[in-house]
Amino acid sequence: MTNKLKITFLLGIFMMIFSSNMNAQLKPGELVDGIAAVIGDEIVLESDVNEQMNYAKQQGASDTDKCEFLENLISNKLLVYEAKKDTLIENRSAAIKEQANAKYRQLLSQFPDEKTMLTAYKFRNGFEMKNAIEKIDIDQYYGQAKYQRITEKADVTPNEVTDFYNLYKMQLPEVKDEISLAQIMMYPKLTEAHKEDLIKRLKKIKQDIAGGETFESQARIYSEDEGSAANGGLYKNIYKGQMVKPFEAAALNLQENEISDPIESEFGYHIVQLIKKSGKVYDARHILLKATPTDEEIKTAKAKLDSIKGLILEGKMTFKDAAYRFSDDKKTKFNAGIIAGADGSDKIERESIPGSISYELAGLNKGDITIAFEDEDNKRKVVKIIKEEDVIPAHQITLETDYNRIKQMALNKKRNEMIEKFVNAQLPTTFISIDGRYDNCKFKANWKKESIKK
Repeated sequence: MTNKLKITFLLGIFMMIFSSNMNAQLKPGELVDGIAAVIGDEIVLESDVNEQMNYAKQQGASDTDKCEFLENLISNKLLVYEAKKDTLIENRSAAIKEQANAKYRQLLSQFPDEKTMLTAYKFRNGFEMKNAIEKIDIDQYYGQAKYQRITEKADVTPNEVTDFYNLYKMQLPEVKDEISLAQIMMYPKLTEAHKEDLIKRLKKIKQDIAGGETFESQARIYSEDEGSAANGGLYKNIYKGQMVKPFEAAALNLQENEISDPIESEFGYHIVQLIKKSGKVYDARHILLKATPTDEEIKTAKAKLDSIKGLILEGKMTFKDAAYRFSDDKKTKFNAGIIAGADGSDKIERESIPGSISYELAGLNKGDITIAFEDEDNKRKVVKIIKEEDVIPAHQITLETDYNRIKQMALNKKRNEMIEKFVNAQLPTTFISIDGRYDNCKFKANWKKESIKK
């Protein structure tokens, strides 16, 4: 891999760093083991370097030079440092701080109690862990914002795409077997009798609370919300706009300690209790009964999708029109039902398709549509039909078959060159200190600010 292609690869690592979620950044049992570098008032930890190297290895990279990964992380931190000084980038630190509580609760829902979680993540208390979450999200926001500001005008001409391909075509990887898919997805509709049963159960729970049971105990027994049931249904420090609209509307229309009548949301049916409210922040408890469809309700939804498939096959409507009219999947219904791949394109590596879908696609050819089948989306039962739009056998990348892919590679390279130019321009006026363990590193940029001999 040439140095220029390494730069393009590291751009991918840069994007991964700032798009990783909380679970990818905080791993149970890992301890911060020292500072690798300081850039302005930002720091790079030794564990950050090791984590990015491990990620690259998992993605198949064979050349993992620790010095190169440190340099990439230093560049990223410099972007964060400069972004915080950029008056054209909105200061969202306060909003990000608000969101840290929600992410903390999300992580907490994966453990039996708070003490177990804090022990697993090696934090002394919840305040310390929330600060860590907040810092990660702040870095993500400012890094992305500065990256976009610097590269917003980047573009490549057809000639530049061709030049990039001719220069690197012998080094470009082979494309694995790919497939292009479109789907129509539906949430099975609950019968009126099923809805009424859920509402009656919640009314009975509310009645029991009025009779002396505590909301907390009833939430622990009956609530199907994994994120709050163990905590008596409690959500603390909720900011307006953070919860789904029916929940928030119910909570904010209550007096403190008052309990709502059953309400419906996309998750099911709830009763909500307002604990306290102060300005834009409130605490509330709820008990959720999920709208889990029965076998008969799933069967009805499958029959509806199979009838829609029949209309498509008869030419009475296109798959695109059917997706727009009937699909409940907001990510695909406005895009002809097309399912995006990992890179955002309409191509998906066949080996990455979940087994449940691969099974339904077995034996299909280009243009064929599956029968309606049951699947899961965000822990909710759904039914789907999927159309096999295109099949792309494994092949070497060429301009004829992969122009858009090559164009994106060329554009990434240009963006990275713009980032490098910006970073180099900031070096003379930015405080940078690199730990002595990296003294033997040969960096591309002059991070150590050594005098250059003429």
